[in-house]
Amino acid sequence: MVQSGGEIDPIQRYLSAAERAGRQGVDTAPASLATADRSGRPSVRVVLLRHVDDRGFVFYTNYGSRKARELAENPRAAFTFHWPLIRRQVRGEGQVVRIARQESLRYFASRPRESRLSAWASAQSTEILDREFLESELARVRARFAGKEVPCPPFWGGFRIVLDTVEFWEERPHRLHDRLLFERKGRGWIQHRLAP
Repeated sequence: MVQSGGEIDPIQRYLSAAERAGRQGVDTAPASLATADRSGRPSVRVVLLRHVDDRGFVFYTNYGSRKARELAENPRAAFTFHWPLIRRQVRGEGQVVRIARQESLRYFASRPRESRLSAWASAQSTEILDREFLESELARVRARFAGKEVPCPPFWGGFRIVLDTVEFWEERPHRLHDRLLFERKGRGWIQHRLAP
């Protein structure tokens, strides 16, 4: 067991290595995100983790989506990044909180116009009749905001996964992989090495 400082150095090293390998970096990093409802029934999907800092990992969604509803009932989540080209993965678990509205507004304003329009057009995770319905909703939203800025919908914004634990896995020969687990302790981290 090794005591570590306030930041976990391998996160940035892994993300930098993934970028150098031609993979996307953290601003568009696909991760599998697992949530569970009040009863503990799990669900998982791929999300784009848009930002990482010493407070945690941030992703954005419609607050009416299934993942957002589950997080309202059970505000904990787990995620995994996997980069097969560099033979590494990162997985973490923690409490999930909504980010400040100003952060969501800033990020939304940076998105392409079509993505901002889509956020208004799609009632994420609700059943729709067919593809034509979705396209007609997008056409309606385009007309509504023609020649205007597209504001951030009140039902859309970000969540931050505040990590309790994070594990770094690196492939090694003969399946003797490296696994380093960091566990939050106060303002720092305790490092454990795990058997593969």
